[in-house]
Amino acid sequence: MLDRRKLLVAGSGAGIATLLYGCGSSSDAQEQTPAASGADTSETTGEVALYDGSPIEPIDGQAINNPDGLQDRPLGGVNANVTVIEYVSPTCPHCANFHVTVYPRLKEEYVDTGNVRWIVRPFRRNVLDLAVFMVAEAAGSAYHDVLSAYMASQNQWMTADNPRQAIFEIAQQFGFTQERFEEVLTDEEMFAALESMREQALNQFGLLGTPTFYINGQRLESNATFEALSSEIEARL
Repeated sequence: MLDRRKLLVAGSGAGIATLLYGCGSSSDAQEQTPAASGADTSETTGEVALYDGSPIEPIDGQAINNPDGLQDRPLGGVNANVTVIEYVSPTCPHCANFHVTVYPRLKEEYVDTGNVRWIVRPFRRNVLDLAVFMVAEAAGSAYHDVLSAYMASQNQWMTADNPRQAIFEIAQQFGFTQERFEEVLTDEEMFAALESMREQALNQFGLLGTPTFYINGQRLESNATFEALSSEIEARL
């Protein structure tokens, strides 16, 4: 987990122009159709209503459930009694390790069954995080699939000679054209929204590093293991 000082240093001085030009150059690519956002916020599997990855209104008035900037895109049960909010950074190795080794089991046992409402919230530490989050948000209801793809391939695109081009090549798998990719990376409104979300996490919720988890509003103080998260979830079901 990264400490607050490193988070602040990593977050200083980044701007939208840096995002567009600071990660390397890119070449033209084959035209494809971008992924479209889902119109509905949920789908029914059996008798359990599940979110479909579309943005939602805050579930209640609690501060932690009212993010600045962007709306949450949960997975899991629409009527779940347990809400897990995960602040994540795509360039954080601990986040990638969690999503590859721990989250799939949690998703199978608690999210896909509708027992938990799982929210993955952006926390950018650098311009590469910004690029990934902007692509994910622009992908609409494919948001979680996009983030998963970047987490699973973190070692490849982060260490590439041209990481910006490597990020684009993954975006292509979700229908992004070169033109759409450039448009997304220069979206001032989205940039400002991600910055607002970051500042709220630091200043209002006391974020100390990534990944950080809040379970029904309480920050998980132990390591992000399956056992620790499962125990906290079970205690609230």
